[in-house]
Amino acid sequence: MGNQQHISAEFQVKLTNSPQTVEAGKSVNLKFSIEQDGQVVPLDVFHEMKIHLLAVDEDLTWFCHAHPVEQKDGIFTLTQVFPHGGKFFLFADFKPSGAEQTVKKLEILVKGKTMSNHEEISSKLVSEVSGYIITLENGSNFKTNRTQPLEVSVEENGKKMHQSDLQQFLGAFAHIVMIRKVGKEFLHIHSISERNYPIYAETHIEKSGIYRMWIQFKVAQQVHIADFTVEVTEGKPKDDGKNPHHAHDH
Repeated sequence: MGNQQHISAEFQVKLTNSPQTVEAGKSVNLKFSIEQDGQVVPLDVFHEMKIHLLAVDEDLTWFCHAHPVEQKDGIFTLTQVFPHGGKFFLFADFKPSGAEQTVKKLEILVKGKTMSNHEEISSKLVSEVSGYIITLENGSNFKTNRTQPLEVSVEENGKKMHQSDLQQFLGAFAHIVMIRKVGKEFLHIHSISERNYPIYAETHIEKSGIYRMWIQFKVAQQVHIADFTVEVTEGKPKDDGKNPHHAHDH
């Protein structure tokens, strides 16, 4: 009985930071170790990196997608600057060798002036960035309990773009992150090919509520981030024949 607990021991992410007090606007060195039973475990490369670190502030107004760098001892390090004080959430997305892709949520407190952004988040289905207009075409029809398509159009100077106009970014035409406002449930989604939309993906959303969404895509060697706010309503449970358990995957 004494060894039973070690058979399927969970992977843990240990985070240390230097300096220990994290201050807004100042660099902090973050160290991540992925461990099982107290031992650092090797990670597989997926979407061109061993760890994808997605960071947000508590109000979901600030977003960062970074990649800690592996050191010789298997520890991953990242230098980061947080823009303001308050609580930040870090989602470490990784795949231990021989195991399933895993997401772990960490919290970090940052000293300094907090953002006074307590206004209610309303739906935002169109994002404008660097001259591109990105529209979440079916953003008013997001539901739980089904395979949920994400249909995204991109326009430049009134001209609709095609997937062939985009460049691969970290092994996909787009990286999409959805985080629920209450509870901070997290989805990391990768686009797939679909001829009607330059950016298209499918996922399975388990909880209804307000979500913030960020879509990263690359055009002409430049990575852009479009942000959205969607309300996901409760859908009727049905078996659509697709596996709902890859919400943080493809």
